[in-house]
Amino acid sequence: MDVGEYPMAAVRSFRVNYNLEAFFRMKRNNLSVVNKIVQYSSAVKQPKVGFYSSLNHTHLPAVLLDWGSLPHYVVLRIFQYLPLIDRARASSVCKKWNEVFHIPDLWRKFEFELNQSATSYFKSTHPDLIQQIIKKHATHLQYVSFKVDSSTESAEAACNILSQLVNCSIQTLGLISTAKPSFMNMSKSHFVSALTVVFVNSKSLSSIKIEDTPVDDPSLKILVANNSDTLRLLKMSSCPHVSSDGILCVADRCQGLRELALNYYILSDELLLALSSETHVNLEHLRIDVVSENPGEIEFHSIKKQSWDALIKHSPGVNVVMYFFLYEEEFEAFFKEETPVTHLYFGRSVSQAVLGRIGLNCPRLVELVVCANNGLQTLDTQLICIAEHCKNLTALGLSECEVSCSAFIEFVRLCGKRLTQLSVMEEVLIPDDEYSLDKIHTEVSKYLGRIWFPDVLPVW
Repeated sequence: MDVGEYPMAAVRSFRVNYNLEAFFRMKRNNLSVVNKIVQYSSAVKQPKVGFYSSLNHTHLPAVLLDWGSLPHYVVLRIFQYLPLIDRARASSVCKKWNEVFHIPDLWRKFEFELNQSATSYFKSTHPDLIQQIIKKHATHLQYVSFKVDSSTESAEAACNILSQLVNCSIQTLGLISTAKPSFMNMSKSHFVSALTVVFVNSKSLSSIKIEDTPVDDPSLKILVANNSDTLRLLKMSSCPHVSSDGILCVADRCQGLRELALNYYILSDELLLALSSETHVNLEHLRIDVVSENPGEIEFHSIKKQSWDALIKHSPGVNVVMYFFLYEEEFEAFFKEETPVTHLYFGRSVSQAVLGRIGLNCPRLVELVVCANNGLQTLDTQLICIAEHCKNLTALGLSECEVSCSAFIEFVRLCGKRLTQLSVMEEVLIPDDEYSLDKIHTEVSKYLGRIWFPDVLPVW
């Protein structure tokens, strides 16, 4: 079982209301603790005469405090809520606890933290512990993640560990860079070689997060050849060495794939049709990152409406999430036809024209976040159009743009109580002849059916 599968009530039922240091003190000083409890027992309400008459009252506290006699499964449940360092200390209390410390259930999930002291404030997993895990618990690992800082040394250390996991049965693998570039700066051949060790030996990978890495098409083919029956989730945004052919190979062979995250440049009509085939399970989540570092650097292609329609027909409940980090002049290819996007996030400025197209061509829209707009006019018309046509919209976030108070109230009135999340900076709202900032929260709260105020940037 994983840690999350044990309810807290199971631990509470044993009345373990002491911290870890108290455990050790009571274990090593049992007699003094018992004496104190016996002295205190006269002040505690005693049971009725005859009740528990067969029990030795002076011996009872000693039994309760004999932590070494707890069943293995009880100690195991407690250990699963302890940080690794505390678990290691607890393992030195007695032989029984040390045995529990090495039970495979405690080593199914592990996160390797690899940081350089010169570039990170986070502590790294101790090298001795890493070697102990590789030697004693590699076969038990199922849910593994590597958290590295921006240094190439940390990324290479992660790959050195990966290359040693030859006898593993990993189900979930995550490579997490807390800051770029990390994996992208290391040798591509070294990275691919280490990663394919896990791909080949695991045989049961179901969830993989390898974003911002130099993974390539040949390594994806190795992944598919060994894990096609089990793969359910693949997140690989910002992987410049992967082509549309590589991701199409995954979609064709991994018929159980339910979640996919990728960059727009490898999204194609062929990929959407492959995900819509009769033999493929219903896709649940498709995340698409649309990113441009320099204006005009990438020419963005269009996806045909028929391809989107095929996907929605096959997977009607799929969430299509799109993150845009483009310049205004790069939106030409988007939202000209009906697009089944459900969640839209604009990290840079987006024009009024694009927002207008969204209102007309995104009927499945559930959440919209606009971080900026450089237009000289308010977004009144565009917001009202979105409220009228996007009947599933439940969340809106606005910042660094302008909307008149009257138009904003009309938008909220049209959406009503289905608008469960509304985050709008106060400076976005422009007072007009009908409403001032002092009155707007009252009107908005009335239509939402709950108290609402605009967000205010704190002044430190």
